[in-house]
Amino acid sequence: MNAMSDHALAAELGRLLRARGFRIATAESCTGGLVAAAITSVPGSSEWFERGFVTYSNDAKAELLGVPRETIAANGAVSEPVARAMAEGAVAHSRAQCALSITGIAGPDGGTDDKPVGLVCFGWAFPGEPAVTTTKRFDGDRQAVREAAARAAMQGFVDILGARTAPD
Repeated sequence: MNAMSDHALAAELGRLLRARGFRIATAESCTGGLVAAAITSVPGSSEWFERGFVTYSNDAKAELLGVPRETIAANGAVSEPVARAMAEGAVAHSRAQCALSITGIAGPDGGTDDKPVGLVCFGWAFPGEPAVTTTKRFDGDRQAVREAAARAAMQGFVDILGARTAPD
């Protein structure tokens, strides 16, 4: 990972979370904890990082986050419905006020015509609200896809938090 830009992005995410009195949880699959690592590289992150889930297997998504197995079976693990359920599950299974999720195909294998290598789905959730989701496609080798996905997840939440009115 590009430590300076990832660190700065994580620090900005922390600044926005602290300003709102929020703590975040992460639910990561293909990134394997890269977002949690970037967040915890920021001094003082214990004030705003609640916990991270690395749910690489479908069983872990179901057992730790409560993702319905039917949702995985119907849509595949790499899908916006699963990203939504992961983010909402991370909020529900933590003491955090918000969460982000990442599920994708980092490669070099595992891609299909419908879901090629580099396809990553994201979710961002707050309690009592449906999660926001999106899907992006990243180029490069396995590590490049994983790093780009981690950055996109943090940037997405910075954008979402920045669009929300901060408390007075």
